[in-house]
Amino acid sequence: MDPTFQQKDVKFDSKPKKFIVWLFVVSSTIMFGGWTSYYIVFAASKGKGHGLVLPDVFLYSTMVLLSSSICLFLASKALRNKQLQKQKIFLWLTLFLGLSFGYLQIEAWSSLYQSGAVLLNNNAAISIIYIVSGFHLLHIFAGLCFISSTLIGTYGNILPERLQFRMEISAIFWHFIDILWIYLYVFLLLNS
Repeated sequence: MDPTFQQKDVKFDSKPKKFIVWLFVVSSTIMFGGWTSYYIVFAASKGKGHGLVLPDVFLYSTMVLLSSSICLFLASKALRNKQLQKQKIFLWLTLFLGLSFGYLQIEAWSSLYQSGAVLLNNNAAISIIYIVSGFHLLHIFAGLCFISSTLIGTYGNILPERLQFRMEISAIFWHFIDILWIYLYVFLLLNS
């Protein structure tokens, strides 16, 4: 039998892979929830929060991340409307904004460090800022890998359902890390 015929005969099933992504989303939520719970317990026992004014760069990075989610939403919409050129443009914008977010996070850490707030110190609440923003940045890197895979798929000759799958996985993960960052940022603002 012709191998190309066999390949077309196999149906692509995305449900198990989507389940794994959702499982990762849930486990990440639990992990970050644990850290913020630790922060609350620490602050309650010591009677203090981190005592810092968060750098404005955190606010700018939040706006950049929100913009990237809008671009990714528009990329998904373009794919549904079979506007592949628009999809590529919005994916490139999302990728650029995601990289910009990473740069701004590093700038925020630099600002914290220059203000005397270092990762290893006697106030665990300050350390939590670095930990949650650092692990969130790792999630951003993973999200950029998903978006890159989707972008590569738009230039490759892949089946439409596989391209749709890549787009859905990227959207699930990216919007999750966007919502997660908003939660973390607001949490840190309210507990300063």
